[in-house]
Amino acid sequence: MKNKITTPKVKIRKGDLVKVIAGDSKGQQGKVLSVLITKSRILVEGVNLVSKHTKPNAATPNGGIIKKEAALHISNVALIDPKSGEITRVGRKLNADGKLVRVSKKSGEEIK
Repeated sequence: MKNKITTPKVKIRKGDLVKVIAGDSKGQQGKVLSVLITKSRILVEGVNLVSKHTKPNAATPNGGIIKKEAALHISNVALIDPKSGEITRVGRKLNADGKLVRVSKKSGEEIK
């Protein structure tokens, strides 16, 4: 029997507004740029910035130091409730059309 590799169920998607709840960037919030499901990591706009030293090339003729977002572990961020603006957990429910949608556990509001 082969061991099946399972990917964790990620409840945060690209474009969501999240707040960092642990680590050096704790308290900062931003929009999700990308979600790396296989690595359980997430890129958040303007959060967890690192300095990347670049050599001069065609794209950057001068080179130099560039500030760039680094990936955070998905467990270190929490979704922000669209209604109250507080952090919340995410649930899933069937809506009126019979479609499975994400809902906020705090307010019960649908997350778009």
